[in-house]
Amino acid sequence: MARERPTTMLGHLAELRTRLIISGVALVIGAVVAFIFRDWIFDLLIEPYREVVTDRDLVFFRPTEAFSIFMRVSLFGGVVVASPILIWQLWAFVGPALTRREKRVAVPIVFVLVVLFLGGVAFGYWSLGRGLDFLLGFGGDSLEPVIGGDDYLSFALRFLLVFGFAFEFPVFLFFLALVGVVDHRSLARGRRWAVLGIVTIGAVVTPSGDPLTLLLLSVPLYMLYEATIWIVRFGLRR
Repeated sequence: MARERPTTMLGHLAELRTRLIISGVALVIGAVVAFIFRDWIFDLLIEPYREVVTDRDLVFFRPTEAFSIFMRVSLFGGVVVASPILIWQLWAFVGPALTRREKRVAVPIVFVLVVLFLGGVAFGYWSLGRGLDFLLGFGGDSLEPVIGGDDYLSFALRFLLVFGFAFEFPVFLFFLALVGVVDHRSLARGRRWAVLGIVTIGAVVTPSGDPLTLLLLSVPLYMLYEATIWIVRFGLRR
C-alpha cells in the first residue's frame, strides 16, 4: 500500500500535465485565429469608445505600444475562442473524483459554463459603453479625454473578463448543491449574505469601481443567484 500513493500522485501530475498541454495548444491556436482577425476584433472592442467619444481617436505613446496592443487582443480572442476546450479540460481533470451521479451532469455543466462565460462577456460589452459614458462624463467641459490605446484596452479587456468569469458563479453553486454541501433552503436563507458578497466582490473586481458598473454587474448576478435556487430546488430532486 505504501507504494501506491506515489504512483497515484504521479498519475495525477501526469493527468494535469496532459490537460495543461491540451489547454495550451488550444489557447495558442485560438490566439493565432484571433491574430488573423485582429483588426476586426480591435474595431469591435473600441466601438463603445467611438460611440462615447465621437471626435477623438485613441492614441499610443510608445513605439512598441501598437504591437503589444494587438498581441493582447489576440490573446484575449484566443481565450474566448478556446474557452469551450479550456473549461472541458478543467472538468475532465476533476471528473475522475466524481461519483457516477455527478458525472452524468458533466456535459450539461460544461455547456452551461461556456454559455454563461460568453453571455457574461456579451453583457459586459453591452455595459462597457454605458460605463465609459458615465466615467468620462465627470470631465464635463473642463477636461478633454485623451486616452491611450493601451490604457483603454486594459480597461476594456478587464471589464469584459470580469463579467465573463463573474457569470460563472451559479454553476459552482449548483455543483455545491450536487455534492450536498448546500441545498435550496440554505441558499434561500443566505440571500442577504449573497447580496453583500456580490456587491463587495463586484466593488473589488470591477475595473473602475464606479456605482453604475457595480450596479450593472450586481443586478444580473443576483438574478442568476435566484435562478440557481429554483434550479437546485426542482433540478436535483432524487
